[in-house]
Amino acid sequence: MQLVLLCLLILKLTPAFATTPNDAYGGDSSGCPLGTDIYQYTCPEAEAIIFSWVEQAVSQDSRMAASLLRLHFHDCFVNGCDASVLLDDTQDFVGEKTAGPNLNSLRGFEVIDQIKSELELVCPQTVSCADILATAARDSVLLSGGPIWEVQMGRKDGITASKNAANNNIPGPNSTVDVLVAKFENVGLTLKDMVALSGAHTIGKARCRTFRSRLQTSSNIDFVASLQQLCSGPDTVAHLDLATPATFDNQYFVNLLSGEGLLPSDQALVNGNDQTRQIVENYVENPLAFFEDFKLSMLKMGSLASPTQTNAQIRRNCRTIN
Repeated sequence: MQLVLLCLLILKLTPAFATTPNDAYGGDSSGCPLGTDIYQYTCPEAEAIIFSWVEQAVSQDSRMAASLLRLHFHDCFVNGCDASVLLDDTQDFVGEKTAGPNLNSLRGFEVIDQIKSELELVCPQTVSCADILATAARDSVLLSGGPIWEVQMGRKDGITASKNAANNNIPGPNSTVDVLVAKFENVGLTLKDMVALSGAHTIGKARCRTFRSRLQTSSNIDFVASLQQLCSGPDTVAHLDLATPATFDNQYFVNLLSGEGLLPSDQALVNGNDQTRQIVENYVENPLAFFEDFKLSMLKMGSLASPTQTNAQIRRNCRTIN
């Protein structure tokens, strides 16, 4: 823990990460550019509070790191990074939690609740739920052994959600490369961003029903045999990376080259497109290149904003609109 906190402190003091807004990564839904040290005076304890809760959650359940990272992904792919994925359904409001890619799949909501609850005590209505998601995602990667980056802050929380957009925009586990590229380009991310961000599957788990077709299509006999032995039911979960399941590294890409990508959409990166395969091979040979590209793509994804949101707010409770 001390080493991780030292890394965060060094990052905050490094001149390369300026405290001025970074227009290159866009802005929040109100049109304001994101920047670093947004809460330097209004809530200086914000990042430490978020890190403390994430560290506790990951120490209790290593899978939670992937779950918190995934929350940020699924949020940003629907109306930008506005914490819409956190909104609960009500009698007259249907959110995104019951959408196909999210239902009985997303986890970690209670961790975000705990973080938000403490932040509201320390600095009421100051830190957005969307910024909590972005920071928790970074901390999850760091605590799993992955790269560190300075989170761009200043997002606002949306007051709407879209179950339909969640069903349509979020890439599925059986997607082809063409579908993956189209869905990423739809939100302004490139093919290279797609491959780099797919590397998030170096941690976490997936239900057997999401990769059933891999049991028939994989040419790796030993890999198939291990999955068949594991998958006693459709809701049994398997590690996305069987070799180093809780470590954020480039092993995911190594697995792809040996035919051990768990999800069809993972294995498609080497079997379905020469350009994506070349990127995978580069990440296998140069893990630092993967870390650097992942950081840049996370910053780019984290800047995605809704083009239509006009009444954004700082929610007091991440599950409900003020």
